[in-house]
Amino acid sequence: MEVTKDMLITDILEKDPEIAGILMNLGMHCIGCMAASGENLEQAMAVHGFPEEAVDKTVEMINAFLANKKA
Repeated sequence: MEVTKDMLITDILEKDPEIAGILMNLGMHCIGCMAASGENLEQAMAVHGFPEEAVDKTVEMINAFLANKKA
């Protein structure tokens, strides 16, 4: 199953903890905060000021990362 923008941050990190590095490189340093268990990726990125296009690009980037790890 691929990552989607409506998945909780904690659920995304359960797929692969290395995704935290991707999110932190984008400036989302609250990976371990309480909000991570209650916010989905789209909500978290909106709080950090990212436009919708960036959310979609991030989902694509994470899914490409996961696909490359399987290859």
